[in-house]
Amino acid sequence: MTNREACLAMDQNDGLASLRNEFVLPEDVIYLDGNSLGARPRAALDRARQVVEQEWGVDLIRSWNKAGWFDLPVKLGDKLAPLIGAGPGEVVVSDSTSINLFKALAAALNIQAGQDSSARRKVIVSERGNFPTDLYIAQGLAKWLDRGYQLRLVDAPDELPSAIDADVAVVMLTHVNYRSGRLLDMRAVTRHAHEQGALTVWDLAHSAGAVPVDLAGADADFAVGCTYKYLNGGPGAPAFIWVAPRLLPRFSHPLSGWWGHARPFAMQAGFQPCPTIRSALCGTQPTVSLALVECGLDLFARTDMRALRKKSLALTDLFIDLAERRCAAHPLTLVTPREHAQRGSHVSFSHPHGYAIVQALIEKGVIGDYREPHIMRFGFTPLYLRFVDVWDAVDTLARILDRQDYDVNAVAQAVT
Repeated sequence: MTNREACLAMDQNDGLASLRNEFVLPEDVIYLDGNSLGARPRAALDRARQVVEQEWGVDLIRSWNKAGWFDLPVKLGDKLAPLIGAGPGEVVVSDSTSINLFKALAAALNIQAGQDSSARRKVIVSERGNFPTDLYIAQGLAKWLDRGYQLRLVDAPDELPSAIDADVAVVMLTHVNYRSGRLLDMRAVTRHAHEQGALTVWDLAHSAGAVPVDLAGADADFAVGCTYKYLNGGPGAPAFIWVAPRLLPRFSHPLSGWWGHARPFAMQAGFQPCPTIRSALCGTQPTVSLALVECGLDLFARTDMRALRKKSLALTDLFIDLAERRCAAHPLTLVTPREHAQRGSHVSFSHPHGYAIVQALIEKGVIGDYREPHIMRFGFTPLYLRFVDVWDAVDTLARILDRQDYDVNAVAQAVT
């Protein structure tokens, strides 16, 4: 039977253990919320100081050329690309996930409208349990276009095959569900969508840096995601967008800002899109935030996604096993799939007093988060989490539940 000593032994034999030293983590905290905000890379503070003091403070505007600020979106995209199965020149880091989703969805609908003379494809398919901003963007775009587009929502992944038919223009899904941690089969879903003539837009917010992703191998069409979760880019760090090379010549979106122009400093009155992935850019980039993203991405060069995935599954297996055994007397229900092929890198349990329990855990130094309804989420970032952290976190959870050491009347804060 696993005990704390066994967990310590697993940490001693962990080939990724040294990467924890590259992060700043409070000694009295077990951080299980890297699925919402990744921990700070140790290098980030010096990099921020360099950008602010030297590049901005001394070199001033010259840094757009001298320090390479202008090319940062593409440079970072090239560093991120191998983590999602993309190639050089296929990804840019820019804007937010919501804005990039708007670009990708608008581009996909535009491509479909251009090749469908009967204009019958008016449906966007997604999951009802998808992250709300994805649904809001689709609803807003459909209303704005005012061409009869509708959003078709399924309640479970097994409903997708029947929902994706000849009326569907775009299938818009999150690879790993933000609430349940359910991992979809990207290759199978994309293949079925293409068989029906639909395009796919994948949200990789809970996938990039957490699970192996092969966009090219899955023959996907578009993908977006954030860099502040498993990629450890910092709070509000810029997101990314990927466009399949075969679709890039037809890629266009309504946010045709000057950074997406073929020659932005020609200052022409008419928009001429850049023929590369730079056409996905819009306005001037947030350089300080972009610079910090690189600190997180550079750490992935010291490992690979297969090793990270192996440790992720071991951590989540251990957490599920310990929680279910030690908390069996309580109404704790596993929401995340047990099957490895269907599990991301976070684990969710439901409990009638989930929010209060999460707040009690945070007070005792175990940081997870809460999502409606009744969902307690715990993220497992292999770059810096230890097996002993899992043991200690479950030990704290069990004590809170056994003693009912939580406030059922706890008032929800603005961010849960």
